[in-house]
Amino acid sequence: MRPRVVGGALVVLLLAGLTVYGWQGVVRLRQMREQLQSLERENVSLRREAERLAQVIDRLRNDPAYLERIAREERGMVRPGETVLKFPPKDKVSQ
Repeated sequence: MRPRVVGGALVVLLLAGLTVYGWQGVVRLRQMREQLQSLERENVSLRREAERLAQVIDRLRNDPAYLERIAREERGMVRPGETVLKFPPKDKVSQ
């Protein structure tokens, strides 16, 4: 086909599409595509977070050392007979 015929056919298809969907449809279609891309990015992020949380759950169930570390660091738990020494944060000491 000649380039002129192909170009004319594309213009006719574009005009037909605008006639059927109108400018509002074109704008809405673009907005929906952008929304779809945003939702796909969010989906990827949520899947990564779900994988990370599944790994944490697995470690909590199967790794006693990890569980003990979390209990000590986040919950302040100690074993019987242990003595806990608390120091002020470094930023308060330097004042």
